[in-house]
Amino acid sequence: MNSTYSIRNLTRRAALVAAAGSATFVLAACGGDGGGNSGSGHDAHASASASESAGAEATRGAHNAQDVSFAQGMIPHHRQALEMARLADGRAVSGAVKDLAARVEKAQDPEIRAMTGWLKQWGEDAPEPADSMDHSGMPGMMGGEDMAGLEKLTGKAFDTQFLTLMVEHHEGAVKMAAVEKSKGRYGPAKAMAGDIVTAQNAEIREMNKLLGKSRG
Repeated sequence: MNSTYSIRNLTRRAALVAAAGSATFVLAACGGDGGGNSGSGHDAHASASASESAGAEATRGAHNAQDVSFAQGMIPHHRQALEMARLADGRAVSGAVKDLAARVEKAQDPEIRAMTGWLKQWGEDAPEPADSMDHSGMPGMMGGEDMAGLEKLTGKAFDTQFLTLMVEHHEGAVKMAAVEKSKGRYGPAKAMAGDIVTAQNAEIREMNKLLGKSRG
């Protein structure tokens, strides 16, 4: 009886060991599958991130009608500012006015070139230099009489009229740029609009102080 019991006991233990081994194998296999799934999840996440990045880049490069309108309007607007700034040479007496005119020319000429490049890239018409005086209805644009009158002035009279007209001109540009910031789509155009708002608002404050109209 003892021998039979020992045989049964040994058989039972062997069965338990075999079962435990099978369970260990199954768990190991499951663990391996989990690791594989984890890798696949990582790859999927990386792919999604790449797609999002590509989508963001595509959006940045896309443009809409507002971007076109902004460039086509701001080019002649800037050109008129350059015409005004160039009149200061030989007419202005104030060093501050001469300095301001030089800064206007330095900032706005490159912006004209950039906007012209965008329009060509988009297959849109870029305004010709002769069109600069044909936009008197645009915010801040001077009419032909204003420009002709400014050209006839010299000395302190020129400085005062130049600053007065340029403040109005800058205020118009700021309005146009604010619309681009809120409604435009093309990243570089929106960035330029932000720069225009910041720089020209600062120059408006500067010019008003020179005119004795400090806004604080």
